[in-house]
Amino acid sequence: MDFENLPESVTVVEEGEKRFFLVGTAHVSLESVEDVRRTVEIVRPDSICVELCPARHQAMTRRDDWKRMDIYKVIKEGKAVFLMVQLVLQAFYRKIGDKLGVQPGAEMMEGVRLAGETGATLVLADRDVQVTLKRVWGYLGFWKKLQLMSQLLTSIFVDDDVDKALIEDLKKKDQLAAIMGSFAENFPQIKERLIDERDIYLAQKIRKAPGTNIVAVVGAGHVPGMQKYFGQEIDLAPLEELPPPSRWGAFWKWGLPGFFVALLVIGFFRGGADASMDALSIWVLVTGIGAALGSLAAFGHPLTVLSSFLAAPITTLHPLIAAGWVAGLVQAWVKKPTVSDLEELPMSVMTVKGFWINPVSRILLVVIFANLGATIGVFVSGSWIASRVF
Repeated sequence: MDFENLPESVTVVEEGEKRFFLVGTAHVSLESVEDVRRTVEIVRPDSICVELCPARHQAMTRRDDWKRMDIYKVIKEGKAVFLMVQLVLQAFYRKIGDKLGVQPGAEMMEGVRLAGETGATLVLADRDVQVTLKRVWGYLGFWKKLQLMSQLLTSIFVDDDVDKALIEDLKKKDQLAAIMGSFAENFPQIKERLIDERDIYLAQKIRKAPGTNIVAVVGAGHVPGMQKYFGQEIDLAPLEELPPPSRWGAFWKWGLPGFFVALLVIGFFRGGADASMDALSIWVLVTGIGAALGSLAAFGHPLTVLSSFLAAPITTLHPLIAAGWVAGLVQAWVKKPTVSDLEELPMSVMTVKGFWINPVSRILLVVIFANLGATIGVFVSGSWIASRVF
């Protein structure tokens, strides 16, 4: 085998009789697609591994699945935020890809295509994207979650100048190390779940690929970390576990209703029934107005805004229901998305205007903003009531 003719992006790792050819790619690069093609042609591998999980593979190979998305199910299962994050990330990569003339993940799809063409075993080596997102989200504190959401949303709204040279520069390991270092400084929990854990996961899955010559198509940022885990047997089960419910989450679900009831009781003994009624009125008005303003900010239907106002005082005290869920379901009912809306969703979310115009993304915005408004209302009304009682 002529190793000298392998692309510069390829790192060769040997383990026993096996050879692994790690093609470090940029996810939006025509050069990366060609690197994959050349490597497979030279190596003639027994297996081709790609940095995809079954869900992402299905999303890339069966793009019509958007048409079958059940928005009601997404809201009821509390997955609106996760769907929004996926849309924002997809829009960000698509935005770069449109400038470079190559769609995100083209090098992964080239690996999939070549596996079918050459008869090599296709290995989907990445961890399930939902598990990754839930582990990232579940281990973040409240303020870090807000910070992350703001940065993700900003990334789609800011039109940075991106060119081919910049993307290819990202394939240089020293620059990637610097980028990862900065990322870890701002969000160390995210880097651990999003990068470090998947380095382990990818390396172990690739090690188990059948055959002696294996080509693995992975993001260049994973290659240095993955190399450390070849030759090691690591149990992947802990990396697939979902994070336990946070203590703060349990407090908000169960402690908040108890706290409010306690304030009403204390207010009654200190100021009588009038004081309790005043406290109840403050809670109803402030949480209701907060959720209604959130729905209004998302351009929700008037019935959606009204439902937000009526639902928030109750849902903020109910551990299993959220004001945004009620508002989202009402918005989906009065402005039911069509198949065309679902088809246009990936393109719509590439612009600020598109986020608010597309009925599907508007429903997600209603869910998020109504919940945010109700949460702010809880803090404001709770502080107001406590100051009056004490």
